[in-house]
Amino acid sequence: MAIDMSEEDFESAVDDAIDRIPEDLANSMSNVAIFIEDRYIPQPGEDPETELLGVYEGTPLTERDSWWDAGSLPDRIVIFRESILTMCESREEVIDEVIITVIHEVAHHFGISDERLHELGWG
Repeated sequence: MAIDMSEEDFESAVDDAIDRIPEDLANSMSNVAIFIEDRYIPQPGEDPETELLGVYEGTPLTERDSWWDAGSLPDRIVIFRESILTMCESREEVIDEVIITVIHEVAHHFGISDERLHELGWG
């Protein structure tokens, strides 16, 4: 059963998670926007049961070259509200999961792989 949390409260939880990013890292983020959507929609060829809490779409900072800025659209981090609310059993768990998910996706922006994030406990 999904936790009942308003869109505004969920957005505040995401904003609070973003505010927890250390200032030096936040200042290093480049051309990335963070969005909230209800649910991940699996892409063609993906398992239709795929459930994600967040996703990073873009070119990690570690892979950008000197030509990258020329006309590149912003990277996107998307946090999936309904997916998180469905998997959590309390409001506190939602807030913790939002923090983990935001940090996980921001780490991808810095070029950190899923494998390494799992090793570090941010899987």
